[in-house]
Amino acid sequence: MKQMLIYERAQPLRVAEHGDASVKPLADFRFAADLNSVPIVAAEFAAAAQDMAIVFAGTEEEILPAVLLGVEDGANLFIADNGRWTGRYIPAFLRRYPFVFAQNEAGDQLSLCIDEACGALNRDGIGERLFDAEGTRSSYLEQMLEFAAQYQAQFVRTRVFCQRLKALDLLEPAALSVRDGEASKGMAGFFRINRERLKAIPRETLGEMFDTDELELCFLHMQSLTNVEGLSRRRAERRLAEADTSVVQ
Repeated sequence: MKQMLIYERAQPLRVAEHGDASVKPLADFRFAADLNSVPIVAAEFAAAAQDMAIVFAGTEEEILPAVLLGVEDGANLFIADNGRWTGRYIPAFLRRYPFVFAQNEAGDQLSLCIDEACGALNRDGIGERLFDAEGTRSSYLEQMLEFAAQYQAQFVRTRVFCQRLKALDLLEPAALSVRDGEASKGMAGFFRINRERLKAIPRETLGEMFDTDELELCFLHMQSLTNVEGLSRRRAERRLAEADTSVVQ
C-alpha cells in the first residue's frame, strides 16, 4: 500500500522555503475524502479496532495492515460533509499530515517533508509557526518531527510483524460482505488471518509471538472484522442524508 496517498507535493522542509510558514490546526479531513482505506501501524491496532475493520493489503512482495473506511472506491464514510472526522479514532497516517518522512534520491536518508499543496499551510501566521524569527524549529515543529519519527519506527516494527505472518502462511485472501438495502455488497482485494492456521502454530512460536505482542495483534485484527457492519450503517446514513438534501433542493 502506498505511503504517499494523500501527499500531492511533498517537499523537504527547509528554512529558506518555509521560514515564514505556519500550519493551521488539522480539523478538516476532506483531503482524505477519496480514501476507502488507509495504512496503520501495529501500535494503533487496539485503538483502531474500536470501530474500524483492520485488514491486510498490498502486493506479493509486501503486505501491510490498513483500516477500511468505505465500501466503494473514492468514498470515505468516516468524514462528514464539513470535513469533520466522525470515528472514535483518527489514524496516525492522517494525523501526521501534512508532514511525512521521504527518502532522498540515493535512498539512504530520510528527510522530513511537508505537502505544499495542503490547505492548512499558509504564510499569514495562522496556526502554528514552523520556525521562529531566527530560523530555529518551533516547539510545534519539534513535536511533529518526533511524531513522524515515532510513526516511522512503528512502521518498521509493523513490517516485521507482517513478514512473520507471511512466513507462517497465516494470511488468506478475504472477502467481506456489507448490507446494501435488502441485498449485500462484497468487498475483496485484501487479506485476513486464518484462525485455524493460527491455532495450528507450534507452541514455541506462539510463545514467541506472545512475548512480542504479535499474538495480541492477531486477535485484535480478527475481532475488528465485526466492525464491517458499521460500514453498512454509515453507508445507509450517508445515502439517507443525500436523499434528504436532494428533496430539499
